[in-house]
Amino acid sequence: MMRLAGRVVAEALAAMAAAIVPGTTTTLDLDEVAAEVLRKHGAKSAFMGYQPSFSDVPYKHNTCLSVNDEIVHGVPAKNRVLQAGEIISLDMGASVDGWFADAAVTVPVGEISSAAKNLLLVTREALYKGIAQARPGNTIGDIGAAIQKHVERSRYSVVRDLVGHGIGNTVHEEPQVPNYGRPGRGERLRAGMTICIEPMVNIGSREAIHRAGDEWTIFTGDRSLSAHFEHTVAITEDGPDILTLPASEGK
Repeated sequence: MMRLAGRVVAEALAAMAAAIVPGTTTTLDLDEVAAEVLRKHGAKSAFMGYQPSFSDVPYKHNTCLSVNDEIVHGVPAKNRVLQAGEIISLDMGASVDGWFADAAVTVPVGEISSAAKNLLLVTREALYKGIAQARPGNTIGDIGAAIQKHVERSRYSVVRDLVGHGIGNTVHEEPQVPNYGRPGRGERLRAGMTICIEPMVNIGSREAIHRAGDEWTIFTGDRSLSAHFEHTVAITEDGPDILTLPASEGK
């Protein structure tokens, strides 16, 4: 069931990326694209109605769409038109019969700078470096250390205030899965665990902040670009099994 939810998420992310027209598409337009994919499959949004401790009201959208220096949790808006040269993180979760999957990808809006392209490349590579460590007998620290090493080798910063997480019957479960750490440290991984690995990487400082008037969006402290990639991964005796791949790529 988590794989089914993951395929819905993968289809929605691909549909949103394909729908972007620089100078025309708004972030709310993309949220509506994701909503249509959810409806088509009879799936539910993992984000709609989510209410963390810091908010007085539940979240009102299907996705978090974060542009440029927004690290995560950007709120879709009808007046936020995407412009050529920007980057946008598409983040969403879905549930099918009470089982959840969650994934994210950062994509270009039209032609982007070489610096932005490299940030996207390094962050995606870091995700797969972390996934490769998601094997029985390894630890949470092995995942984080692999991500951190790859990112810092490229002279970028790993966001430390935000982490990956367990997932299953709810979208956020234990254990926490930091994107930094030391090999051999932290909880030992076991076959049957399902986790979200999601490096968030800044070109500049690793600082993450809220700005006045926005309780949801988390920004880079120095306004540098940020990228975010995520997969839901099952840990099996045969190694990591990515549950948020498109149907054409999954098992």
